[in-house]
Amino acid sequence: MDLEVKLPSLKETSGDENAGDEATVSFFFKEEGEQVEKDEELVSMVTDKASFDVPSPAAGKVKKICKEEDDVVQVGEILAILEVEGDA
Repeated sequence: MDLEVKLPSLKETSGDENAGDEATVSFFFKEEGEQVEKDEELVSMVTDKASFDVPSPAAGKVKKICKEEDDVVQVGEILAILEVEGDA
Protein backbone atom coordinates (compact mmCIF):
# COMPACT_ATOMS: atom_id res chain seq x y z
CA MET A 1 0.00 0.00 0.00
CA ASP A 2 1.22 3.50 -0.77
CA LEU A 3 1.28 6.09 2.02
CA GLU A 4 1.71 9.80 1.36
CA VAL A 5 3.99 11.73 3.72
CA LYS A 6 2.73 15.33 3.82
CA LEU A 7 4.11 18.49 5.37
CA PRO A 8 2.34 18.73 8.75
CA SER A 9 0.90 21.89 10.23
CA LEU A 10 3.78 24.11 11.25
CA LYS A 11 1.80 25.30 14.27
CA GLU A 12 1.71 21.71 15.57
CA THR A 13 5.34 21.01 14.65
CA SER A 14 6.82 24.15 16.16
CA GLY A 15 4.27 24.94 18.86
CA ASP A 16 4.22 28.50 17.51
CA GLU A 17 0.68 29.80 16.93
CA ASN A 18 2.13 32.39 14.51
CA ALA A 19 3.92 29.81 12.36
CA GLY A 20 3.37 30.21 8.64
CA ASP A 21 2.05 27.68 6.18
CA GLU A 22 5.18 26.82 4.22
CA ALA A 23 8.68 25.45 4.76
CA THR A 24 11.71 24.72 2.60
CA VAL A 25 13.15 21.24 2.08
CA SER A 26 16.65 21.14 3.56
CA PHE A 27 17.48 17.50 2.81
CA PHE A 28 16.10 13.97 2.87
CA PHE A 29 17.65 11.48 5.26
CA LYS A 30 16.71 8.60 2.94
CA GLU A 31 16.83 8.00 -0.81
CA GLU A 32 14.29 6.27 -3.02
CA GLY A 33 14.40 2.51 -2.46
CA GLU A 34 15.73 2.73 1.10
CA GLN A 35 13.91 1.32 4.11
CA VAL A 36 12.65 3.64 6.84
CA GLU A 37 11.29 2.83 10.29
CA LYS A 38 8.19 4.35 11.90
CA ASP A 39 9.05 7.70 13.55
CA GLU A 40 12.53 7.73 11.94
CA GLU A 41 13.53 11.14 10.60
CA LEU A 42 12.67 11.29 6.89
CA VAL A 43 13.14 14.89 5.79
CA SER A 44 14.63 18.03 7.31
CA MET A 45 12.68 21.26 6.77
CA VAL A 46 13.46 24.91 7.52
CA THR A 47 11.41 28.08 7.91
CA ASP A 48 12.55 31.62 8.56
CA LYS A 49 12.14 30.92 12.29
CA ALA A 50 13.10 27.29 12.84
CA SER A 51 14.27 23.98 11.47
CA PHE A 52 12.57 20.67 12.15
CA ASP A 53 12.45 17.07 10.95
CA VAL A 54 9.42 15.28 9.57
CA PRO A 55 9.32 11.67 10.80
CA SER A 56 8.08 8.70 8.84
CA PRO A 57 4.48 7.87 9.82
CA ALA A 58 5.08 4.14 9.22
CA ALA A 59 7.77 1.59 8.47
CA GLY A 60 8.32 0.86 4.81
CA LYS A 61 10.33 1.65 1.72
CA VAL A 62 10.72 5.12 0.24
CA LYS A 63 8.93 4.65 -3.08
CA LYS A 64 9.16 8.21 -4.38
CA ILE A 65 10.60 11.52 -3.18
CA CYS A 66 8.23 14.21 -4.45
CA LYS A 67 10.18 17.35 -3.56
CA GLU A 68 13.79 18.40 -4.03
CA GLU A 69 16.19 20.27 -1.77
CA ASP A 70 15.36 23.99 -1.61
CA ASP A 71 11.75 23.43 -2.78
CA VAL A 72 9.24 25.58 -0.89
CA VAL A 73 6.40 23.33 0.31
CA GLN A 74 2.95 24.30 1.55
CA VAL A 75 1.35 22.57 4.55
CA GLY A 76 -0.44 19.46 3.29
CA GLU A 77 1.72 19.00 0.18
CA ILE A 78 3.21 15.56 -0.42
CA LEU A 79 6.90 15.25 0.46
CA ALA A 80 7.33 11.54 -0.29
CA ILE A 81 5.43 8.33 -0.90
CA LEU A 82 6.18 5.22 1.14
CA GLU A 83 5.43 1.62 0.21
CA VAL A 84 4.16 -0.02 3.38
CA GLU A 85 2.80 -3.45 4.30
CA GLY A 86 -0.92 -3.64 5.08
CA ASP A 87 -2.72 -0.68 6.67
CA ALA A 88 -0.47 2.04 8.05
